[in-house]
Amino acid sequence: MAESKIVTYESLMGELTDGKYRPVYYLHGEESYYIDKISDYIAEHALAPEERDFNQTVLFGSDVTASQVADAARRYPMMARRQVVIVKEAQNIKNTEALEKYMKKPLESTVLVMCHKNGKIDGRKREYVKAIQQAGILWESAKLRERDLPAFIEKYLAKKNVSIDPKSTQLIADAIGADLSRLTSELDKVMLSLPEQDRRVTPQVVEDQIGVSKDFNGFEFRDAIVNRNIFKANQIMNYFDKNPKAGSIYSFLPLVYNYFQNLMLAYYAPKKTQEGVAEWLEFRTPWQAKDYMTGMRNFSGMKVMQIIGKIREIDAKSKGLDNPNTPPGELMKELVFFILH
Repeated sequence: MAESKIVTYESLMGELTDGKYRPVYYLHGEESYYIDKISDYIAEHALAPEERDFNQTVLFGSDVTASQVADAARRYPMMARRQVVIVKEAQNIKNTEALEKYMKKPLESTVLVMCHKNGKIDGRKREYVKAIQQAGILWESAKLRERDLPAFIEKYLAKKNVSIDPKSTQLIADAIGADLSRLTSELDKVMLSLPEQDRRVTPQVVEDQIGVSKDFNGFEFRDAIVNRNIFKANQIMNYFDKNPKAGSIYSFLPLVYNYFQNLMLAYYAPKKTQEGVAEWLEFRTPWQAKDYMTGMRNFSGMKVMQIIGKIREIDAKSKGLDNPNTPPGELMKELVFFILH
């Protein structure tokens, strides 16, 4: 039967940890982290260790046809309740007719896991999609939005009984971005460095373990912009201009653009309280709206519109449009001057 409710990562993992397995899982989407987590969990828990040799098969879409996958799925388990067939790189299977036929009548004793990364299933294959949904679960692993990264970081660390302050959270989010596989790897590295008697992640820990300066970084730059701190903003610009190995000045462009884009939206919030703005911008906590409350005090709506236009101009110039030879540092200084004056 097709699912009548939205399947989330949490609900899907809840089923698996309860020992409930569907005949088919088609996992697709841009975020490979969750696809790996689900398929790895099934590989490690659906069968007892002694059952895996004869009942667990891993195939690669570039090496097999749909008919070969269907044939593998139709096999019966040997001295076990079920067999598991995991297909990695499922996006490379072109002709899915044989799989569609299998999906319409899957074996209850088989758990077929199709891992389709870096994209979504072709929506034009409606019958195939319908067959998957009837047989089991079609689940999309979407990229996490930048604004949701702090909550992800806090939750990931909290599960390991590690605390982190808001500044450190934002430092990591800005430095690593939304690649969750890399992000969790860096968080694991940070946790390993913490002493047993002090399980806290601080800006100093982030600087030591991830290499992000606690004084010269995107978080401090945005803070300087929000509070119209001309000296500090230029100090950070000069630091990155003179220390290109520390990071690209252009990494600040999307950071500044996202802030002012959200600030423009904040002016339209029905309630201009911190809680009201946070709800309007779909933030998880009111704390995330603090900078936008300050921004509305320090910048008019008209100025914000002009700033957004200037950011687009600087972005175009950074790519060589109407800019034959102005260096990156000078372009960013031009932008900072425009924003703060």
